[in-house]
Amino acid sequence: MIPKYTIYEHIGNISKSNNGWVKELNKIAWGDREPVYDIRTWNIDHTKYGKGVTITHIELRNLYDLLSSIKVKL
Repeated sequence: MIPKYTIYEHIGNISKSNNGWVKELNKIAWGDREPVYDIRTWNIDHTKYGKGVTITHIELRNLYDLLSSIKVKL
């Protein structure tokens, strides 16, 4: 059974794979749950998706703080 979902906000694309699927950050609600932030791959029309990670607003803020504290070489 495929869970029902609603994408409330597409925040941005993270990367695109050779098969055309895009890793995205979205604000999404799964079933009747509250919306969460979600990172996962999607096909072009959002009818199929890969495994992903969902995080709450508080977890997103904690992740932001952690990422802000590290130095990344570009």
